[in-house]
Amino acid sequence: MSKSIRTERVASLFQREIAKILSEEFADQLRPMVTVTGVRVTADLSIAYVDVSVLGESTSQKEAALAHLRDLTSQIRGSLGKSIRHQVKSIPELRFFLDLSLEKSARMDEIFGKIREERAIREQGNDA
Repeated sequence: MSKSIRTERVASLFQREIAKILSEEFADQLRPMVTVTGVRVTADLSIAYVDVSVLGESTSQKEAALAHLRDLTSQIRGSLGKSIRHQVKSIPELRFFLDLSLEKSARMDEIFGKIREERAIREQGNDA
Protein backbone atom coordinates (compact mmCIF):
# COMPACT_ATOMS: atom_id res chain seq x y z
CA MET A 1 0.00 0.00 0.00
CA SER A 2 1.62 3.15 -1.23
CA LYS A 3 1.13 6.13 1.02
CA SER A 4 0.28 9.31 -0.77
CA ILE A 5 -0.94 12.48 0.83
CA ARG A 6 -4.41 11.72 -0.50
CA THR A 7 -4.58 8.20 0.95
CA GLU A 8 -3.28 9.46 4.30
CA ARG A 9 -5.92 12.20 4.41
CA VAL A 10 -8.68 9.80 3.44
CA ALA A 11 -7.47 7.25 6.02
CA SER A 12 -7.51 9.96 8.68
CA LEU A 13 -11.02 11.02 7.64
CA PHE A 14 -12.22 7.40 7.80
CA GLN A 15 -10.63 6.92 11.22
CA ARG A 16 -12.34 10.01 12.66
CA GLU A 17 -15.71 9.20 11.15
CA ILE A 18 -15.72 5.49 12.01
CA ALA A 19 -14.69 6.29 15.59
CA LYS A 20 -17.50 8.84 15.82
CA ILE A 21 -20.03 6.39 14.35
CA LEU A 22 -19.00 3.61 16.74
CA SER A 23 -19.20 5.87 19.78
CA GLU A 24 -22.47 7.57 18.84
CA GLU A 25 -24.50 4.95 16.97
CA PHE A 26 -23.15 1.57 18.06
CA ALA A 27 -21.79 2.10 21.59
CA ASP A 28 -24.69 0.22 23.18
CA GLN A 29 -24.13 -2.76 20.86
CA LEU A 30 -20.36 -2.92 21.30
CA ARG A 31 -19.52 -4.09 24.77
CA PRO A 32 -16.75 -3.93 25.88
CA MET A 33 -15.64 -0.58 24.50
CA VAL A 34 -14.07 -0.53 21.03
CA THR A 35 -11.59 2.18 19.97
CA VAL A 36 -10.40 2.82 16.42
CA THR A 37 -6.60 2.99 16.62
CA GLY A 38 -5.78 3.33 12.93
CA VAL A 39 -7.00 3.04 9.36
CA ARG A 40 -5.03 2.09 6.26
CA VAL A 41 -6.53 2.36 2.78
CA THR A 42 -5.56 0.82 -0.52
CA ALA A 43 -4.19 3.14 -3.20
CA ASP A 44 -7.49 3.06 -5.09
CA LEU A 45 -9.41 3.74 -1.83
CA SER A 46 -11.58 0.67 -2.35
CA ILE A 47 -10.67 -1.09 0.92
CA ALA A 48 -10.15 0.39 4.38
CA TYR A 49 -8.32 -1.74 6.94
CA VAL A 50 -9.58 -0.59 10.33
CA ASP A 51 -7.49 -1.43 13.40
CA VAL A 52 -9.45 -1.51 16.66
CA SER A 53 -8.51 -1.92 20.26
CA VAL A 54 -11.01 -3.66 22.54
CA LEU A 55 -11.10 -2.89 26.24
CA GLY A 56 -11.33 -6.24 27.97
CA GLU A 57 -9.52 -8.74 30.09
CA SER A 58 -9.61 -11.96 28.10
CA THR A 59 -8.66 -12.73 24.54
CA SER A 60 -11.96 -14.53 24.00
CA GLN A 61 -13.84 -11.40 25.09
CA LYS A 62 -11.85 -9.30 22.61
CA GLU A 63 -12.37 -11.82 19.80
CA ALA A 64 -16.12 -11.90 20.51
CA ALA A 65 -16.29 -8.09 20.35
CA LEU A 66 -14.36 -8.13 17.07
CA ALA A 67 -16.71 -10.77 15.61
CA HIS A 68 -19.71 -8.65 16.62
CA LEU A 69 -18.09 -5.59 15.05
CA ARG A 70 -17.58 -7.54 11.83
CA ASP A 71 -21.27 -8.52 11.91
CA LEU A 72 -22.14 -4.81 12.04
CA THR A 73 -19.83 -3.90 9.14
CA SER A 74 -22.58 -3.27 6.57
CA GLN A 75 -24.48 -1.00 8.99
CA ILE A 76 -21.28 0.87 9.89
CA ARG A 77 -20.44 1.26 6.20
CA GLY A 78 -23.94 2.63 5.57
CA SER A 79 -23.54 5.19 8.34
CA LEU A 80 -20.11 6.11 7.01
CA GLY A 81 -21.61 6.65 3.57
CA LYS A 82 -24.21 9.02 4.99
CA SER A 83 -21.65 11.04 6.93
CA ILE A 84 -18.98 11.48 4.22
CA ARG A 85 -20.93 11.07 0.97
CA HIS A 86 -19.89 14.52 -0.25
CA GLN A 87 -16.19 14.03 0.54
CA VAL A 88 -15.36 10.81 -1.33
CA LYS A 89 -16.60 9.24 -4.56
CA SER A 90 -17.29 5.81 -3.10
CA ILE A 91 -17.38 4.23 0.33
CA PRO A 92 -14.72 1.53 0.74
CA GLU A 93 -15.16 -2.02 1.87
CA LEU A 94 -14.38 -2.07 5.61
CA ARG A 95 -12.21 -4.79 7.14
CA PHE A 96 -11.74 -4.80 10.90
CA PHE A 97 -8.66 -6.12 12.69
CA LEU A 98 -7.74 -6.40 16.35
CA ASP A 99 -4.88 -4.06 17.27
CA LEU A 100 -2.69 -5.81 19.81
CA SER A 101 -0.01 -3.11 19.95
CA LEU A 102 -1.09 -1.94 23.43
CA GLU A 103 -0.80 -5.47 24.81
CA LYS A 104 2.57 -5.95 23.10
CA SER A 105 3.78 -2.63 24.50
CA ALA A 106 2.68 -3.57 28.01
CA ARG A 107 4.44 -6.91 27.68
CA MET A 108 7.65 -5.19 26.53
CA ASP A 109 7.44 -2.79 29.49
CA GLU A 110 7.06 -5.78 31.80
CA ILE A 111 10.12 -7.48 30.29
CA PHE A 112 12.23 -4.31 30.55
CA GLY A 113 11.10 -3.90 34.17
CA LYS A 114 12.32 -7.41 34.98
CA ILE A 115 15.65 -6.69 33.28
CA ARG A 116 16.07 -3.52 35.39
CA GLU A 117 15.28 -5.48 38.57
CA GLU A 118 17.80 -8.19 37.70
CA ARG A 119 20.47 -5.57 36.96
CA ALA A 120 19.83 -3.85 40.26
CA ILE A 121 20.14 -7.16 42.11
CA ARG A 122 23.41 -7.98 40.30
CA GLU A 123 24.84 -4.53 41.04
CA GLN A 124 23.96 -4.91 44.71
CA GLY A 125 25.70 -8.33 44.72
CA ASN A 126 28.81 -6.84 43.12
CA ASP A 127 28.92 -3.98 45.65
CA ALA A 128 28.96 -6.38 48.61
